[in-house]
Formats: sequence, C-alpha cells, structure tokens
Amino acid sequence: MAYEGRRHDNRGPQRDGPREFFKATCVDCGGECEVPFKPTQGRPVYCQKCYKGHKPEERRPRKHLF
Repeated sequence: MAYEGRRHDNRGPQRDGPREFFKATCVDCGGECEVPFKPTQGRPVYCQKCYKGHKPEERRPRKHLF
C-alpha cells in the first residue's frame, strides 16, 4: 500500500489514498503486527490487542457537588 498524503479542507484532514503499513513486533507479546507509521527506535510498538491495555482511560466529566 502506498501513502498518498493528506488533503486539508473545512472538514479537517482527509486521506487521498490508501495508507502504507509497516511490519513491527509488539513489545508486550512479541507477536508480529502492522502499524500505519514507520516504527522508530526508542518508541514502543504494540499490537492491537496489547495496545488496549496501554490506552489511557477515557476521561469522564466530573459531577460538581455544589
């Protein structure tokens, strides 16, 4: 797959074509995976399953008591 770049308009960024995926090894389980960015040394890469365990929890708005 080849990455064709992004096009910006009033609706925000959009992709003009298919994304390029890169093969990587998950640092947690050691399994092979594909990611939509070029992995760089010093930055961990997780497979889809392991990433869910590292994803920050969604923030919920606090309810004010007063």
